[in-house]
Amino acid sequence: MDLRVLTWIVVGITFALYIGIAIWARAGSTGEFYVAGKGVNPVLNGMATAADWMSAASFISMAGLIAFNGYDASVYLMGWTGGYVLLALLLAPYLRKFGKFTVPEFIGERYYSQTARIVAVLCLIVASITYVIGQMKGIGVAFSRFLETSYEVGLFSGMGVVFIYAVLGGMKGITYTQIAQYCVLIFAYTVPAIFISLQLTGNPLPQLGLGSKLSDGTHLLVKLDQVLVDLGFNEYTAKKGTTLNMVALTMSLMIGTAGLPHVIVRFFTVPRVRDARASAGWALVFIAILYTTAPAVGAMSFFNLINTIQPGEIGSETGNLVYEERPQWFKNWQRTGLLAFEDKNGDGRVQYFNDKDAEFLLKAESEFGWAGNEMTKIDRDIMVLANPEIAKLPNWVIALVVAGGLAAALSTAAGLLMAISSAVSHDLLKGVFKPDISERAELLAARLSMAGAILVAGWLGLNPPGFAAQVVALAFGLAASSIFPALMFGIFNKRVNATGAIVGMLVGLSSTLIYIFMFKGWLFIPGTNTFPNTADYWLFGIQPEAFGAIGALLNFASAWVVSKLTAAPPEHIQHLVEDIRVPRGAGTAAAH
Repeated sequence: MDLRVLTWIVVGITFALYIGIAIWARAGSTGEFYVAGKGVNPVLNGMATAADWMSAASFISMAGLIAFNGYDASVYLMGWTGGYVLLALLLAPYLRKFGKFTVPEFIGERYYSQTARIVAVLCLIVASITYVIGQMKGIGVAFSRFLETSYEVGLFSGMGVVFIYAVLGGMKGITYTQIAQYCVLIFAYTVPAIFISLQLTGNPLPQLGLGSKLSDGTHLLVKLDQVLVDLGFNEYTAKKGTTLNMVALTMSLMIGTAGLPHVIVRFFTVPRVRDARASAGWALVFIAILYTTAPAVGAMSFFNLINTIQPGEIGSETGNLVYEERPQWFKNWQRTGLLAFEDKNGDGRVQYFNDKDAEFLLKAESEFGWAGNEMTKIDRDIMVLANPEIAKLPNWVIALVVAGGLAAALSTAAGLLMAISSAVSHDLLKGVFKPDISERAELLAARLSMAGAILVAGWLGLNPPGFAAQVVALAFGLAASSIFPALMFGIFNKRVNATGAIVGMLVGLSSTLIYIFMFKGWLFIPGTNTFPNTADYWLFGIQPEAFGAIGALLNFASAWVVSKLTAAPPEHIQHLVEDIRVPRGAGTAAAH
């Protein structure tokens, strides 16, 4: 069957499933809209949490990041999975025991301050909107390939689907939709990985295939290192960044994960505290399936890409792909605008070399007639979706991967929009400005705020500040610098007061935002039209995606100092902090 028709059928079936579930599980009360009525089974909640957390960055972008960055991209694996362990052990059970709907509600009551609640809402919205931009980028990439159209049209199409099932179903509909989406995305991720691992190494397990030998007896990673060196690039397995930046980025991703409101709220949807712990464990199991597969997918996809563009001896007449003979997958992705070629020397062949190595470029110019890198654009976010096409896998596998990419992006986008919606309607409108609002009016406000968030995120997604994983890393940094310290102090330190928490959140958020925008939107290199987003300009070599760790330290320090200089919290608040951590009655405590 034709690939386009098959893709329409597979994606159409999954969309019908998602929308059908949203209609079946339509929220009829604020409790169902915000926390699914607190009645979700821990195993199912673990699956929904995994889908909520494994976004377009995990499914579409992380392997692309690993493909192009090699060893250095391992920080994303360590940071995101390590952060989830941190969340499961230090935050989830205690926040569930507190028994509130949202993170700002916890902060508002723990710090006995409406101002603290409003600041927490601000932090949540900034981090969540940034995160949604990354999902919109993934949605645009997947839809543009699925519809065989431009990225912009793909983005608007995805916004429409999110609007239908997220606004309609609320958390109840989103939860059961995410369970279905997890099944789709994990199947779509692992099946092609198994096919390609068998094809390259003969090993059916991608995790083992990564360290196995190719048909010529050479280990896959050794061969990949050799090919990249021949093209003038660094070895795939070589460490390129600084240790300080790697540590900062890992920490930023870890504590950012533990401070993500849309993930934390998932632990409010189970009946009891012990169910929160159990669902955290199940989620980690479900997440590990994809995260242990991603390194193999990244390496194998890049290996296939390079061998397509340079199928023979590097630089020889037969070593470069003839542009007019380019494969169908190449043409398909050119239509999206995410893959671009320019024949700079007029030889009709595709020349792809490292354009930053001066010594290699002299050789390329004299021996190969090189006049500039002719692959002018290879969007990293296409690697997972294009990989099955490059490997010439069956059409049903290619269609399945598109459906999986859409499932990953849509599931997390819905969770983030839910967090934004509840922050606006429950924490601001009902909690601060209109406490006597009716449940029906609050539900309407929640749906309207979610629709507004979709429009804002879609507009920002038209010009994202980076590829999906990069944008998501910025969001994690914002959550790390603003929300995480307030939660940790709120649970484990009864001396930190409202003033300290407010100052800490504002210091952490503003310092991280300023650093990000310095390199993403404010400063230009003199005489150029580019942002100085290189290690030469970063403070101590720390990239913007890693600055959340520094912002968190500033948050912790300022909150502690201000709290020490001002009055201690009321006695009943200090007792509340102690009560949150008491394990007594953990099996039944939930709603006090």
